[in-house]
Amino acid sequence: MTAFDLLRFEDWTNPVPPADREVVSLLPEEDDGRPPLLFVPGLGHGAWAFAEHWLPHAAGRGFPAHALTPRPGGDLRAQVHDVVQTAASLPRQAVLIGHGVGALVVARALGRYPARAAVLAAPVLGGWSALGSALRANPGGTLPALVGGRLSLSARQLFQSGPPALTAEQITGYLSRLDPKPRAELLRRATPPRPVGDAPVLVIGSPDDRVVARPALDRAAAAYSGAPLMFPGMGHDLMLEASWAEPIDAILDWLTKQIK
Repeated sequence: MTAFDLLRFEDWTNPVPPADREVVSLLPEEDDGRPPLLFVPGLGHGAWAFAEHWLPHAAGRGFPAHALTPRPGGDLRAQVHDVVQTAASLPRQAVLIGHGVGALVVARALGRYPARAAVLAAPVLGGWSALGSALRANPGGTLPALVGGRLSLSARQLFQSGPPALTAEQITGYLSRLDPKPRAELLRRATPPRPVGDAPVLVIGSPDDRVVARPALDRAAAAYSGAPLMFPGMGHDLMLEASWAEPIDAILDWLTKQIK
């Protein structure tokens, strides 16, 4: 990280405009001092993607759980800003958990916010590999995005077995509320900044993910000197699959070891 990065010159000359932030929160019945979790969804997703299962499950295990919906039309810098500001507003040092492109946002936020720990779930950290996977799984929905159009996400891209509670119509309705138009910045692969305070980082994913290929998961984990924790038989949207409890329990078990 350079002195220019530390000063964040662009934030002084061209500050991120204010915006209302949609945060969904679920708190445990008893507060035993565990760090709050801040979930950050990816492209086309909102707080609803975590509110269905992972938020109540985390709160049931004693973790204050919050999910932040990305601001509509916000670029990567704005979304990083929102994550940092939301995390800083929580009463204790937070754990950042990003999914898909939300993992890219978390990776950037770790360079500014001293998180207690972080989890990158099915991370899309930039580069053309995710676009190549999208073209193979859903060419009709991906090709328009290459010429500035809208990216259409398909159930085949997101799920292996299908979500147990939400119907395909509900998910399509949720996705249509946001503009999942990919930005050029998502196609640039860059080395993520080192986490402030050397927060431990866990990378999780699935070898059957049709958005993030296994080599991309390995590269993401290697950037933090680790190996990815894998959940075979699951799709990209780990938090909505029929076996959604497996990855969140693994995350919470890992966090419990980190905070002892």
